[in-house]
Amino acid sequence: MRAMTLAKPGGLDKLTLAERPDPGQPGRGEIRVALHASSLNFHDYLVCSGKSPTEDGRIPMADGAGVVEAVGDGVEDFVVGDHIVAGFFPDWQGGPPQVGDFRRVPGDGIDGFACDAVVLPATAFTKAPAGWSHKESATITTAGLTAWRALVVDGGLKAGDTVLVLGTGGVSIYALQIAHAMGAEVIVTSSSDEKLARARELGATHTINYREQPKWGRTVRDLTGGRGVDIVVEVGGPGTLAQSFEAVRIGGHIALIGVLTGVSGEVPTALLMAKQAKLQGLIVGSRLEQQEFVRALDATGIRPVIDRTFALEELANAFRHQESGSHFGKIAVAW
Repeated sequence: MRAMTLAKPGGLDKLTLAERPDPGQPGRGEIRVALHASSLNFHDYLVCSGKSPTEDGRIPMADGAGVVEAVGDGVEDFVVGDHIVAGFFPDWQGGPPQVGDFRRVPGDGIDGFACDAVVLPATAFTKAPAGWSHKESATITTAGLTAWRALVVDGGLKAGDTVLVLGTGGVSIYALQIAHAMGAEVIVTSSSDEKLARARELGATHTINYREQPKWGRTVRDLTGGRGVDIVVEVGGPGTLAQSFEAVRIGGHIALIGVLTGVSGEVPTALLMAKQAKLQGLIVGSRLEQQEFVRALDATGIRPVIDRTFALEELANAFRHQESGSHFGKIAVAW
């Protein structure tokens, strides 16, 4: 079968389309999946660029979607022909967080989904939303489920809340769509007026160009009548946390899901204490949470925003497009 592989020490020029042995037929509790799509995330970029080293010859990509080709004994959740989507943490089925590393994450600690087929335990997948293309479904694994957990599972989102979303990448646009569909007002930040206009088309109530308004935390407070927002979807990290603390309401929730501005820095703890707000770190979610998210997608009619689609052998160019920062929503790979 075909597979994209990453040679040590990593780097986009080390991604190569290769032939790998066919995975064979499923054993008990397993399914064989013909894969047809993946989508790019910052975590995948860190692996493929060599910034987060992995084993030589690793098959990258945490996101994967396709069709069930064969079912092993004892599998009851799936039948041949089901459209499915992979989970980020294949061993975390439900309940409180149980994993704090990437040793079992596809495309990092184990082989991922940039290939023609896999044989894995059925519990590593959920069904895809009805009527979705494979490239749409592939956006659920990481970005979609992260946004869902940040807002609904951890943030307790309800109609009438106000949500602040930083940026217009995959997680942020999913968060905008989820919050809008559930009756919340959404404020979006970006450095691009064109992207902010697109965010308003998707339902954003207010938009802020953070280059023009570097103290955007105060702007958010002004837009909410001095109250602040109920939930912040924080993808920046240390470079944006101070403004997020300024923007959140007393007793509000900040979902820390990204480190785009770095992995360490000063945290204004006095402001966080005064706000009595909650700062919650998270990495994607469990299989049960993904199943709940898929049901919500079926109910709301949300469809992911896909910026551009590349072929499997064009994976390196897909990451170069991601590096440019020009994308809005998700970048997909389909074959």
